[in-house]
Amino acid sequence: MSIEVVMPQMGESITEGTVSKWLKAVGDKIDKDEAILEISTDKVDAEVPSPGEGILLEIRHQEGETVEVGSVVAVIGSAGEQAASDVQIKGPESAVAAVIEAPVPEILSESAPPSPPPAIPSTLQSGNTAGATEVVMPQMGESITEGTVSKWLKSVGDRIEKDEPLLEISTDKVDAEVPSPAAGQLLSVLVAEGETVEVGSVLALVGAEGTVTSKPAQDPLPAASLAPVAQEDRPVVAAVMPKVANGDSTVEDLRRAKSSPLVRNIAKEHGIDISRIHGSGLSGRVTKQDILSYIETGAALRPEDLLVRPPSATPATMQTAVAVKEESAQSRVTPAAGDRVEKMSVMRKKIAEHMTFSKHTSAHVTSVYEIDMTRVAKFRESKKSEFQSRFGTKLTYMPFIFQAVNNAIRQFPIVNAQVDGDSIIYKGDINLGMAVALDWGLIVPVIKKADTLSLSGLALAANDLADRARAKKLSPDEVTGGTFTITNPGVFGGLYGTPIINQPQVAILCVGTIEKRPKVLSTPDGDDYIAIRHMAYFALTYDHRIVDGADAERFLAFLKADLETGNFSL
Repeated sequence: MSIEVVMPQMGESITEGTVSKWLKAVGDKIDKDEAILEISTDKVDAEVPSPGEGILLEIRHQEGETVEVGSVVAVIGSAGEQAASDVQIKGPESAVAAVIEAPVPEILSESAPPSPPPAIPSTLQSGNTAGATEVVMPQMGESITEGTVSKWLKSVGDRIEKDEPLLEISTDKVDAEVPSPAAGQLLSVLVAEGETVEVGSVLALVGAEGTVTSKPAQDPLPAASLAPVAQEDRPVVAAVMPKVANGDSTVEDLRRAKSSPLVRNIAKEHGIDISRIHGSGLSGRVTKQDILSYIETGAALRPEDLLVRPPSATPATMQTAVAVKEESAQSRVTPAAGDRVEKMSVMRKKIAEHMTFSKHTSAHVTSVYEIDMTRVAKFRESKKSEFQSRFGTKLTYMPFIFQAVNNAIRQFPIVNAQVDGDSIIYKGDINLGMAVALDWGLIVPVIKKADTLSLSGLALAANDLADRARAKKLSPDEVTGGTFTITNPGVFGGLYGTPIINQPQVAILCVGTIEKRPKVLSTPDGDDYIAIRHMAYFALTYDHRIVDGADAERFLAFLKADLETGNFSL
């Protein structure tokens, strides 16, 4: 009996995952709990173990595809067992029922007299299509209601094998190839390239060879030109097609119509008029990336691009709108010869979205302090061998900084707060996020209730989280719930940075490199002298909506005093 491998639930808020890499190929022998693939989610990357022992019979989602939690990604069974395809072949009766339930849009104008349908080069000219298999627009996720035909990989009359890629489709979540549900000949193409149709709509017909008597002499016509295919044994049914714009439709109307529900929701949330965005998709379709890029450039914040406008546009407003369109067009880069283009990983896309969202949410301000870390350096040097032998891990500078941050937050809890509308939520726990650089991106594991841990406890927790982050062994709970974040570019030699706040937090501390520098000191008698000290820059970026400059300065001053004069113990 075959065993299904499903996309696991990696956390309560995780609804989908992306197949990053298949570790096994179809036909490979697999042991129970052996890693079969790697997946990536918003929160964490992880390996998925096999739920049973057997042969990998079928891979249903290729690398790079994003699928809903619970979706079947592979099938495992015994040698020689046939995996059941997840593509359902609809019979004539179910096809008729599906079309009867769905409304059939009007294609002809009310004023236009009926006319005989034109010749259809994208479908068969004659022949029998009894028993033909329908190729439908697949459901690529629970929230996906439509898809766009990007490219037909086969032409009418071509021989097709079962599961051979037939066409490419595009949705808001993923671009994918649609495999043929059956072997045979492509009898008819019902939806042309660039057309957007509802999930479940019939895209093409595949049937027995020899039923096509003549191949098309030109590319498929637009969907509005297509007519139902006459059949001998199958009932004549009309494919559910999108409405055709009338002659009065403008480019802006078409752009709104071609955007997906997800894009329209994003536009509504940000008060953006979609007609002002230059779509990069097929036929000018505004994609999710188009609207996110539009928001990122700041164009969406300009008054002339908001849905609520003055009654009439002034010449200045019209000129600005033109400038915005030109700016949006110029922001798109065309690769030159010799350039290398690669798609963003799921993690990289999420980082981009989160960073852009944070910049447009919080009022970012950064303050920088220089702190003498000599006292910390001397204590660490005297204890690092003992710490290594006792705990089996290194004693770095970071646990000292974590401990000082805990002490400073207790004095100034506003930097450990969050904004909820017109309310300020002061968090009861101090959960410190620590940014960890990875070869494939950045992740922020969280030390929960950090203020309850000793210096040794902070060191052990930090080293453990960092090691498991690099090994992709973190759970979703370990990268959520942070209340204050610390990033450390100083490990690479950077003096300091101006980091972006990790939403929904209101502050992030950036630690620069700790290095020996000359510093002017004074004796008790007031005499000055130059000494070599361990110095570092600490930069605090804070949300000026609720954190005043004075609060940020007091926080940094307290942190400075604690690190320069504190009494440390393991």
